[in-house]
Amino acid sequence: MKKLITSLLLFVSIIPVNAQNSFEQDIIKTKSGDLKITFIGHGTLMFEFNNLVIHIDPVGRYADYSQLPKADLILITHQHGDHLDSLAIETIRKRNTVLYCNPASHAKASFGLVIENGEEAEFRGIKIEAVPAYNIVNKRQNGLPFHPKGEGNGYVLTISDKKIYIAGDTENVPEMKNLVNIDVAFLPMNLPYTMTPQMVADAVHMFNPKILYPYHFGNSNVNELVSLLQTMESCEVRIRKMN
Repeated sequence: MKKLITSLLLFVSIIPVNAQNSFEQDIIKTKSGDLKITFIGHGTLMFEFNNLVIHIDPVGRYADYSQLPKADLILITHQHGDHLDSLAIETIRKRNTVLYCNPASHAKASFGLVIENGEEAEFRGIKIEAVPAYNIVNKRQNGLPFHPKGEGNGYVLTISDKKIYIAGDTENVPEMKNLVNIDVAFLPMNLPYTMTPQMVADAVHMFNPKILYPYHFGNSNVNELVSLLQTMESCEVRIRKMN
């Protein structure tokens, strides 16, 4: 627990966005400059790196996007309403904004490029890899998974010398064993849609990220996750306001 408390003191700042919103922000050092991570809420993030602004799953219920920087790059993990908001996308869109999304998001997003599991892209020096995000255990009453295999994306971004994994809505799927040298990971933790704390801990043991941010965690007990990973000294758990 001492390790977690230290990280909170050293790495969190609060940035005002408007009179109604303020968001935590962390700095990740890379060999080419600072990567700023803004924790907007739920599954919604914003990255800033060398004058580039990257919005991930922008949704208007979590922020007033008219007060946030316009996007150079937008990434959409999947088409559910808590991850894809066409109005928010249009609010942060510029003439040359690039958007990548899974196939089912394309019609709702109004513009953009489709990227599927296993495919890669490059945006101004940033490598983008789309990786699987799906349910195995958690299913709807009709027996279908909340997130079917092959439909949604997670993303691995290589920014300078750092690899950042944004998992999207997923469980601890076997493909996570293929992830290597992940510096920062965002893993979802809320039932019945994604993972339990134990499943997140199992995922961490699969690919051993240096820093873990649980996100999209709703009412899940984040302290349970911290306890499960307290002996794993190679991974630092950072808790931010991402419920």
